[in-house]
This record gives sequence, C-alpha cells and structure tokens, in this order.
Amino acid sequence: MKKKALILLIMIMMAATMFLAGCGDDAQDAEEGPIKIGGITSLSGALQDYGEQMQRGFELGLEYATDGTMEIAGRPIEVLWEDTTTVPDVARERGLILLEDENVDILVGPASSADAGALISLAEEFETILMLEPAAADHLTGEMWNRYVFRTGRNSAQDARAMVEIILNENPEARVGTLAPDSAFGRAMVDPFETALADMGGELVIQEFPPVETTDFSSYILRIREEAPDYVYVIWAGANNPWGELMEFNLEDFGIQITTGAPEIAALRMMSPMIGMTGFTVYYHSVPENDMNDWLVEKHLERYDMPPDIFTSGGMAAAVAIVTAIEENNGSTDTDELIEIMRGMEFDSPTGRRYFRAEDHQAIQPLFEIELTEVDGVDHPVPVHIRTIEAEDIAPPIRVPDGAVR
Repeated sequence: MKKKALILLIMIMMAATMFLAGCGDDAQDAEEGPIKIGGITSLSGALQDYGEQMQRGFELGLEYATDGTMEIAGRPIEVLWEDTTTVPDVARERGLILLEDENVDILVGPASSADAGALISLAEEFETILMLEPAAADHLTGEMWNRYVFRTGRNSAQDARAMVEIILNENPEARVGTLAPDSAFGRAMVDPFETALADMGGELVIQEFPPVETTDFSSYILRIREEAPDYVYVIWAGANNPWGELMEFNLEDFGIQITTGAPEIAALRMMSPMIGMTGFTVYYHSVPENDMNDWLVEKHLERYDMPPDIFTSGGMAAAVAIVTAIEENNGSTDTDELIEIMRGMEFDSPTGRRYFRAEDHQAIQPLFEIELTEVDGVDHPVPVHIRTIEAEDIAPPIRVPDGAVR
C-alpha cells in the first residue's frame, strides 16, 4: 500500500513539473513572440481625417523609434487596426475584438473622446494599457481614469491654460469673453478655460453659445461687442464658422482682440480672415525645431506628398512613448511593469520633451504661442512661432477620483 502511494505521489509530482515547465515555455514564447498593439481609431465617420492622421503618425513613429527595424529587443511589432466609425458602441465592440480575439498587449487611440469613454472600462477589465491619442476630454484622465489609462496627447485643460497664459501675459487683469458652439465640445472647452482664467487672475465677463448649425452669428457678436471685453476667445469647428462675421463687426476698433487655438490644416483653410491674429497651437509642422520633427516632416512629405498635421504628430508621440517603455522593460510587455515604468517617464515627441505625470498619467507638454501669417503659395494662414509655452506653466489640475486604485 505504501509502495503504491509513493508511486502515485511521484507520478503527481512529475505531472506537476511537466505542467509548470509547459507554462514556463508558454510565457517564454509570449515574451519572444510579436509585440501586438491594437490601434483603434476613426478610420471612417465624422473624425476620419483625425484617425487617419494619427494612424500615419503612429506607424512613422514606430519606424523612427526602432531605427527602421520595427522590433524591440528582438521582438517584432505587429499593429492591428480597428475602425471605431466614430460610434462609441462600435468602439467597444472593436476593442473587444482586439482584446479577446487578438490578445493585444497595448491599445492605442482613439480620435473621439466618446469612443475613448467606451474603451476605458475595457482596459481595466482586461488589465491592458490604453494609450489615449488624440482624444482630449479632461474626464478621460480625470473622473473616468483608471490605472491602465495613459494619455500622450494634451487635454482640454492644457489648451485652456495655454490660452489664458497668452492672454494674461499681455494683460494680467484682462476681461475676456468666449464664443463657442452650444454642444458638448464647446462647453467642454469653455469650462476649463473659465476655471483657468479665474485661477490665474482674469475675469470671464460674457459667454455666447450659438447653436452648432448657426450660420448668422451677428446677434452673438453684437452682444460681445456691447460688453467690450479685452479679448474674445473663439472656439469653433466646422464649415459654418464665424470668422468672416467677426471681422465685419470690426471688434478691434472697439478694443476687443480676437484669439483662438490654431487647428488642423483643413480648418486653417477657413481662417483667411484671421491673418494677423495671435493665439496658440498644439502643433504645426514648421513651428517646433528639433530632429524628430525634421524627420517626421521629411518622411511624411516623401510618402504622402503633404506635410504632417496635428494628429500625425500625436500619433508619432504615442508610438515613441510605447517603444521607450518596452525598451526600458527589456522587451517585456508585462502590464504592471510597464505602468511602473511609465509613471513619470520622459519621452521625446515632435513638439519636444514630454513626461507622464505619475498621479494621473497625463502627458505634460509644451504648447506654442503663434501668429497667423500669410505666406505666398500656401492655401491657408500659416502659424508662425512666437514663443514656446513651457509644459509646467500649463499643467492641468489633477482630477483623479479619491480612492482610485493606482
């Protein structure tokens, strides 16, 4: 009886050893296999242009960061793209495909903040890092944040603080008005601006929110002119824009200076009336001066016969951040290890050095004060660099909920 028990025990131990060895082989194979990145963004729908820019920038960024090998520590990089169609329910469905069926190591994207909101809980459920780019809503690294969320792009609060910094640098006690669409986008941009302005010593004296479909802005502009703020910060996107009417009402003759954030090239084409206006930009290809941006501009012109745009730059930054972290981890894509590496991690980008703030994983980065200038042979106003707004001067408030698991 004792002999049979001993034989049984030996057999159990041998089976356990073989099982553990097999598990070890599986883990080793995973670390030696391809690094799988799930790219998920708007490749159709309302934000298709943004998504395609990001996709091109991300792929160029991987090429740049790996010196063209498309490998990290000997492991090939495989990027699997899914189209959210700019619909949150579709974003979640496609995210599940990447996480469940493809077993990606990291997710990156999307263009839409609503799409991003549908993906954040999946990142936590599957314990997979979600690298946000270019979705900019503050709540994504604030109220909705979890430990798997990192953002290489800027958020709306950084835009707001850059605008306030420019205004108050010229007039420390400025009275300011805003003109923005009556939409989630418009109000999400004005809210952090109002907060930043109050924090930094300015005063918001009038807010106008025309409906998104407005084509006649005269009543809104007249109310602003009557209030006579020192500045009016205009936030708008779309073909039915207020730029022409703003100039027709001669606001500058009433001591009102118009300012805004210089957008992507397609939107700049509609801003010809605003030549001479100063404001800020996240990126314009001729503004940053560094080797990475020079490389991006050269390669993008070679391959696509056009310069890179705002979201191309963002895609490249996301790729460089991912490669930097995995290289630091010797090629391992272990999620917990990467989280620890990326908290506080510095990385290069086409706009300069950035770092992930440890408390909320928001990238802290510089933006640029610019003037819109007419340039012969260019079909849009060209943002010309005035000065760099330092990253720490526009770092947004930390909004991570109390008690969030870090």
